Amino acid sequence: MAYFPFFMDLSRRKGLIVGGGAVALRKARALLEYEAKLTVAAPELLPEFRKLPGVRLLRQPFTPELLEGTWFVIAATDDPDENRKIAALCRQRDILVNVVDDREACTFLFPALVHEGCLSVGISTGGASPSGAGWLKEQIRALLPEGFGELLEYLGAQRETVRAAFPADEKRRAAVYAHLFDACMAAGRPLRQEEFDAMIRQAEERT
Repeated sequence: MAYFPFFMDLSRRKGLIVGGGAVALRKARALLEYEAKLTVAAPELLPEFRKLPGVRLLRQPFTPELLEGTWFVIAATDDPDENRKIAALCRQRDILVNVVDDREACTFLFPALVHEGCLSVGISTGGASPSGAGWLKEQIRALLPEGFGELLEYLGAQRETVRAAFPADEKRRAAVYAHLFDACMAAGRPLRQEEFDAMIRQAEERT
């Protein structure tokens, strides 16, 4: 069975990572790119955790009290039984949980991620082959033009101007959005203001 990829805003969500090793560190770094509010708990933590901005570090074993107010949990200890115990408590409390290397204990899967600006690509093989997901991640990353994230930010910033120019013509707006994207890709950069203004004028003249 394939898993449906929901995309969610984590910027105000509290997350708990249980574990202080390399896998937990990798998960924390990925989540911080999406501004999640993280607590990491483990008796021993890799020194690199101290370099993560805004992360609450607790040098202690897991206790159920840590789940209070938490929206999602990553169980990444080196003890499979402990991870499953954490997952069971999360299920009882309707808290989303990902258990490292244990698909059956998860209520969500952690995808391989390509992240650039407002672009996010999440890749999952449903646990069948993490190596396959990692390979595809690198293929997608190699396909992205340089500065693609910046280009998407620019395109997003122009949407209101295009909407204001064609407030009652959804079909024309869609055509302008597509033309703007194609023009930026051909130029390899965001359009200059005079180029954008000329494109809007030409579209208006065709109405």
